Amino acid sequence: MRSNPTPYEELLWPVLRKRQLSGFKFLRQHPIYYRINNSWVEFFIADFYCSELKLIIEVDGKIHESTREYDEERDSKLLSKGIRVIRIKNEELKKMDSLIDFLKDITAERLGQITED
Repeated sequence: MRSNPTPYEELLWPVLRKRQLSGFKFLRQHPIYYRINNSWVEFFIADFYCSELKLIIEVDGKIHESTREYDEERDSKLLSKGIRVIRIKNEELKKMDSLIDFLKDITAERLGQITED
């Protein structure tokens, strides 16, 4: 996946890479492990992940309309581990300036939450 991102992930990556969003480091296509049992590991690949903020940004296409329950369950599991998931629909990337402002607000909010804990 890292070598074959969706066109929408390619649009967002230049905004997030090299600490361009409020100085935070984001990794692309990063595995997130959220349950490890004796014989198996439960994980998924986050589109974008910032470990400092414990923040995942997912870019969701039409397929996520049919996987809403699965996504909500997974997001709930991650939240129980202290990891927040932000979901951005592909269409929202058409308004990049307002999306960047939204993401800056989210990172500031998240930094406040992390420092309080």
